Amino acid sequence: MNINKQFNLIKNQIIKLGIVANSSHNYRTSLLSLLRGAVPFDAACCTHVDPQTLLSTGAVTEDNVESIHPHLFQIEYGEDDVNTYEQMVNSKLLVATIYAATEQQPERSARYRKVLFPAGFGDELRAVLIHGEACWGYLTLYRNADQSEFLQEECDWITSLIPLIAARMRAFSLELPDRNETWLEDHYGSGIAVLSDHLALLSSNPTADRWLDKLRSLEMIDAHVLPRPIRAVSTQALSSPSESVGIAKVCIRMTEGPYLVVRASRLQAYDGQNQVAISFEPARPDDMLPIIAEAYSLTEREQQLLHGVIRGLSTKELASALHISAYTVQDHLKSIFSKSGVSSRRELIWYLHSRYNIKET
Repeated sequence: MNINKQFNLIKNQIIKLGIVANSSHNYRTSLLSLLRGAVPFDAACCTHVDPQTLLSTGAVTEDNVESIHPHLFQIEYGEDDVNTYEQMVNSKLLVATIYAATEQQPERSARYRKVLFPAGFGDELRAVLIHGEACWGYLTLYRNADQSEFLQEECDWITSLIPLIAARMRAFSLELPDRNETWLEDHYGSGIAVLSDHLALLSSNPTADRWLDKLRSLEMIDAHVLPRPIRAVSTQALSSPSESVGIAKVCIRMTEGPYLVVRASRLQAYDGQNQVAISFEPARPDDMLPIIAEAYSLTEREQQLLHGVIRGLSTKELASALHISAYTVQDHLKSIFSKSGVSSRRELIWYLHSRYNIKET
């Protein structure tokens, strides 16, 4: 079959997949299968990320990548290299390969020298899944060392798919909990765990164990595997400069209840070895506002106003705090009501509480 016809056929199948897929995990698993029919590869990973921190909130990773995943994280957050995800997002470089970035000298890449080549891989293709101004995920494809490098026409075709894939990743990330779901805050409240500098679990409380089980279920991974969000925040915290506070955070859309915030803090043990403290807690208003703003396309001023509403400020207090008139406050509130599908401040507060677990303070 003509390569362009093959590209178009599989692109149409990916469009249909975006309509029928009932979960993010199923979508990404099926997506990789479809992509392989047009752009052959030997291993792959498709990752959801927090658009605020660009850290993983969960990944679909093929088995032959799982063993090298920890080493890839260490280089991603701890060393300078070509085509880091953060570099690509900041520069809006949507698709890049190691061979092209190193001018056919892949050994110039630390990731290639230390991880990919020893594992038998050659070229690597990375795509950042950007929708609007936000990045919602990463797609990474690998070819074995005995295979050809990724071709420019293959990179161009992957680039053409990014709006489709990123839109679905965004939709899954912002999908609201069902109105009838009940969140048992006493059962899934705050949890604490401690990891070694090699990311071995040293200790945890029962709530942290329940959160870890939830995250493993979300990624469909075995009980002995550390969830990727934990790996991501821990590696970034450990890799941060010694003079920094060594804190990393990610906000995760769970399949039930509110969003979960995971924070990692680097600890200095008395024996000189670093450890990582992991905290798990339902997202707070400050964590949720960027997500709500993205979901409802709120302007910066509307975000400021919504934050004031959550704090319980009156119209007069909002006007004074934002240095605008009361009439302008009302106009902005009407816009927020319209975008969120409510008709009053009282209804807005109830909506935020019932859908996002945000309470007026």
